[in-house]
Amino acid sequence: MSVTKEKNLITPSFSGDKRKRRYLSAEKKFQIFLESQAGQIPVGEILRREGLYSTDLARIRNQVKEAALERLSARPGPKRKSVPKESYEALKRELEDKERALAEMAVELAVLRKKTNGGSWER
Repeated sequence: MSVTKEKNLITPSFSGDKRKRRYLSAEKKFQIFLESQAGQIPVGEILRREGLYSTDLARIRNQVKEAALERLSARPGPKRKSVPKESYEALKRELEDKERALAEMAVELAVLRKKTNGGSWER
């Protein structure tokens, strides 16, 4: 810290010591969660050892809770399979094209029946 002469303000002096963001794996987060819940080691000691803040631990606890609730609310049995949107759209267009062709064929059949006086094809 340095004190300026003009205004006597304390300003932090940075020497380029920038901390990099740490990414914890899911296993490491769960290990930290279990240690903090066990109560054998003080939470402050765990946080200092891992270089975390209390808000980080709160976030980990929320993530564990959300994941547990999601997993426990899942119904038993096979999971529903979802189709990619592109495949769905392609199948939908194909069905519309076939329905249009079927409607055209129905009109053509009606015209042909009129020409043959509504009779059958067996004449």
